[in-house]
Amino acid sequence: MAAPASRRATFDELYRAIAALPEGKTGLILEPGELTVMSRPHPRHQRASKGLLRALSSRDVDAGGRGWWILNEVEVRFPDDRLLVPDLLGYRVERVAELPDENPLTLIPDWACEILSPGTARDDRLKKLRIYAMHGVPWTWIVDPDARSIECFEAADGLPRQAQVAGEGETVALLPFGLPLEIAALWGAR
Repeated sequence: MAAPASRRATFDELYRAIAALPEGKTGLILEPGELTVMSRPHPRHQRASKGLLRALSSRDVDAGGRGWWILNEVEVRFPDDRLLVPDLLGYRVERVAELPDENPLTLIPDWACEILSPGTARDDRLKKLRIYAMHGVPWTWIVDPDARSIECFEAADGLPRQAQVAGEGETVALLPFGLPLEIAALWGAR
């Protein structure tokens, strides 16, 4: 006699499990029905995030800039019941005049950014990057504080396609912002 098939957990069940995680842990649903737990970011990761927020402030409406809503570590629920928490994400003001007051957000972002950490790099590159492209996030950045680099990907036919790469010592206008970013300034002092 065959063993009964195990029942896949629902989004609501997994989301309750995420809410019950101890402080310092974040839950994701990278595959429908499966909970992934990760630790909170390390200081190098947080410094890169702060550097990016500073560099993009002229585009961020909440920072007095224009054109974008830029948020950090917000839960996004995708239509196939995946839940991701991008390190940074953005919505074009021309498309989203006002941010919805919901958690998790169900509105697909126009830009997502993942900052690599040793414990998350594999999922960021092999799973999250594909999920963003598959669900129509037009632009995704992969930021590597160790290599001091940024890779910019454009979604094309549901797949991520590398559009730009920038490293230490370069000043580059990365898509979709078109704002010259001094890459070395993103990491703070060594």
